[in-house]
Amino acid sequence: MFDTLLQLPLFQGMTLEDLTHIVGKTKMHFEKYKAQEIIELAGEPCQRFTFVLNGEVEVITTSPDGSYSFTEYYEAPYLIEPQSMFGLTPNYASTTKAVHTVSTVCIDKLTVMKQLFNYEIFRLNYQNIISVRAQHLQRRLWIEPEEGIKRRMVQFFQMHIERMSGRKLVKIKMDTMALILNETRLSVSKALNQMQDSGLLVLRRGEVEIPDAAQLLSILTQEEF
Repeated sequence: MFDTLLQLPLFQGMTLEDLTHIVGKTKMHFEKYKAQEIIELAGEPCQRFTFVLNGEVEVITTSPDGSYSFTEYYEAPYLIEPQSMFGLTPNYASTTKAVHTVSTVCIDKLTVMKQLFNYEIFRLNYQNIISVRAQHLQRRLWIEPEEGIKRRMVQFFQMHIERMSGRKLVKIKMDTMALILNETRLSVSKALNQMQDSGLLVLRRGEVEIPDAAQLLSILTQEEF
């Protein structure tokens, strides 16, 4: 239990004494989920911190008009949307599902506020998570548009993912991507197939799989691409 908690971002740096006190005094809810079971649902109020203790989860974020979605995959340990507990809209922005069997531990919002925020390390860890995320998003606002359809396509992927590494799945129709990029459907299809031939993407009907986001994004630094 202690080793697992110390791997979680909000508990890193805590002393064994503080952690022992937290485990003894804090009400924690342990749950297990089968493959494809929903852990947290987009649009629902975020009333707890949910820590993924083991297994892999998929996080699905859908565009406001429902025309496309991005799925990212995370291995435990992982904290589900810590930024969604407070603010103007304290609701989950994405749906989180278990890929295979997943174990979680949940701590409700009131307990977080009344007990865990009393620990300075916990508060600093939480503030750091929120600050780093805000800084990354701020930088994205000032990214200059790329030239060339393949570069703009990669930039479109870049603007919609949280973590710039790992496997991603984009569910989008060719017509929708063409509209977003202000290109013809034929041009989009040609560019996607060229990137598939280069091993950067895997194309399926209505889906684009990115095996390694870091490898795909690295092409933005290549002058010849």
